[in-house]
Amino acid sequence: MNEPFDLIKTVRLTEKATLLSEKENKYVFAVSPRANKIQIKHAVEALMKKKVVAVNTCNYEGKKKRERRADYGKRPDWKKAIVTLAPGEKIDLA
Repeated sequence: MNEPFDLIKTVRLTEKATLLSEKENKYVFAVSPRANKIQIKHAVEALMKKKVVAVNTCNYEGKKKRERRADYGKRPDWKKAIVTLAPGEKIDLA
């Protein structure tokens, strides 16, 4: 669980995340729901070789989705981390 590849799942490339990365040097990652801010900071520093200044997290509950008949299913819960890098640091996501 403490391996960097287990903690950080994907990079979120949305319109809002792109604006954050361009203007405020913040990057958005989908992370493991059990990861805390310190673990996320160490994982980003280990994987990207960049200096992390701050980490903000948000927990999201999975949406309720309708399946066949009258049954309801649920998408999985997930966690988002917004990582602020030190001035002058950049992550190339291309």
